[in-house]
Amino acid sequence: MPFAHRALLTLVPTAGDRRAAIRLTISVGVPALALLLAGWPNLIIYAAFGAFTGMYGRDEPHQLRVIHQTQAAAMLVGGATMGIGLAALAVRPWELIATEAVLAAAGSVIADRNRLKPAGPFFAIFALGACASVPPAGPWWCAVLICLGSAGFAILVGFAGWLADRSWQPRATRALQSASSRGVRIHALRYLLAVGAAGCLGQLMGIGHPYWAMAAAAVPLAAETLRGRIGRGIHRVVGTLAGVGVTALILLPHPSPVAVVLIVIALQFPTELFMTRHYGLALSFFTPMILLMTLLANPASSASLIPDRALETFIGAVAGVAVALCIREPRQPRVP
Repeated sequence: MPFAHRALLTLVPTAGDRRAAIRLTISVGVPALALLLAGWPNLIIYAAFGAFTGMYGRDEPHQLRVIHQTQAAAMLVGGATMGIGLAALAVRPWELIATEAVLAAAGSVIADRNRLKPAGPFFAIFALGACASVPPAGPWWCAVLICLGSAGFAILVGFAGWLADRSWQPRATRALQSASSRGVRIHALRYLLAVGAAGCLGQLMGIGHPYWAMAAAAVPLAAETLRGRIGRGIHRVVGTLAGVGVTALILLPHPSPVAVVLIVIALQFPTELFMTRHYGLALSFFTPMILLMTLLANPASSASLIPDRALETFIGAVAGVAVALCIREPRQPRVP
């Protein structure tokens, strides 16, 4: 399939990717090291989802990046807080699936109207599902404060570059939503159906926590065109399979918690470095980073965790692409 080959073999050149990767590594690394030194490596997962705020607004002027990252932080911290609350309430899987599907639709509307980049609600729903799958390790508000503080630190890191050049563009404005309201609603419907279907399939198959399948279903829908959505689905499956292989190699020598934390921080740099250049390659680093954080928060047998995540990714990617194929873009009215 020529299109699939091109989707996997094309490395898009970008500018400023190293600076963005350094900023994000600092945003993740400082809170993670602080929690490690405090003896709370199991709480790093909450700090990481807040720190992912640093992924947004990477190429914008400083004053616009602050706005962009604040909007993203609201989504990320909101999703993580909902997940933390659901974990504290010990909700049933079907309630979690319904909640995450609704958040995916609402997050899609917010992301589209504010033109968030990375596009879509992927990180918010991933934060919800991952945090909901982790047993509470203390007061729920402590986890929320860690996530919120990490997001605030990421915003400060994103603005810190202004201290070097003091550049300011007073007339700079963020490009807001350009799609029609109907298009935004249809896109939200895609997320609702794809994420909900993936979660239901994962639960019915008895895999365990279906949040990974739901997050995978959201990935293809972030692209703007059908061709792009199919390509993102291919990247998701191949990149995640490579990532679970990397995870298996990392866990093979049974590293200590300190080593795992340091590996998590190190993996953040190549993840962000390739995120816009080659999504599949970025996932080969992102996947072990997330899996290792999950294991820190909730130690489990990696023998079952790794194949489960691979199967859930396939289910989610197929669900996302299937919905994209069935629900196309609304037709534009002809100009007389």
